[in-house]
Amino acid sequence: MVTEPGGAFTLTEVDLEGPRDDEVLVRIVAAGLCHTDLTMRTMLPAEMFPNVFGHEGAGVVEAVGPAVSGIEVGDHVALSFRHCGACSKCAEGLVGYCESSLLLNYMGMRMDGSMTYSQDGAPVFGSFFGQSSFSRHAIAYADNCVVVDKSLDLTRVAPYGCGFQTGAGTVINLLQPTPTESLVVFGVGAVGLAAIAAAKARGVENVVAVDLLAARLETAVAFGATPVDPASLGEQSVVEKVKELTGGGASYAIDTTAVPAVVKQAQQALAPRGTLVALGLGPEEYVIDAIDLLQSGKRIMSSIEGESVPQETIPELLALAAEGRFPVADLIRTYPFEEINQAVHDVESGAVVKAVLTW
Repeated sequence: MVTEPGGAFTLTEVDLEGPRDDEVLVRIVAAGLCHTDLTMRTMLPAEMFPNVFGHEGAGVVEAVGPAVSGIEVGDHVALSFRHCGACSKCAEGLVGYCESSLLLNYMGMRMDGSMTYSQDGAPVFGSFFGQSSFSRHAIAYADNCVVVDKSLDLTRVAPYGCGFQTGAGTVINLLQPTPTESLVVFGVGAVGLAAIAAAKARGVENVVAVDLLAARLETAVAFGATPVDPASLGEQSVVEKVKELTGGGASYAIDTTAVPAVVKQAQQALAPRGTLVALGLGPEEYVIDAIDLLQSGKRIMSSIEGESVPQETIPELLALAAEGRFPVADLIRTYPFEEINQAVHDVESGAVVKAVLTW
């Protein structure tokens, strides 16, 4: 857990309450390390610590509350974000925009204000994305459990709960590019590379990857993208290079960097009526090019979890992976949970694309 804002992750013993009627007890086998875990530990107020993070869990069901259906003891599950299933947005299938999303995913407690974790009788915040999977065991729910085939390696399944789902879902569920349209991805970490892989699976021929790290650009090339390293362009700007490669501007752009200047470049690199989806979490404000926007009919928008319904998108992506059309497994490097802070360092330095923690 993390004991203070921005603090290191520490391994310690806590008490976990058993599952209530609507809850599922999962023995965590693996959990992906996502930038959201790292960002939120710095953004939450001090009064919300200590806190157990982790929201890309995968494991084995050990107990099921009597009100839960469709999940049985022994099932292997991927854990994703929570949604209420009862509000108007959930009824539309837009579960990422659930009216109770903030309470269900970020407030560190159940809806009734109780907490699943405690230490020496004192409450510990958890329930992060309805799971807090940086733990040997986690309490989850039917709405954020996705039952997967028991033959699958759970260390490879875990990142589908957020990172892979967000990048690929943005392409498959939201943008839906045709083979003749173009896509540029700024920032090719796990989310960006998943977006590239999904675009190529849809047959998109012209995909451009922009990043400063040579190793990540090499991976993007292996996935079928054309690389752009801003540091190697000389006097030519990133925007000019992307327009050159896409015949006047990209049909679609995705930003995963959350760097305001890069988001602006992504907007400017679009073709008229192009769409930019900003996925990075970090700054409170972005500066846009208003003249470019007003004269081009471009759209700037965001997406939560790639517009995914986890019970639909995760199986779809796993099926693509089984066919060899979504080759993201090679992005993963595993670490024992005891080395979580080394994994954090390697992710932040760019030494590894996707860290997965294992017990």
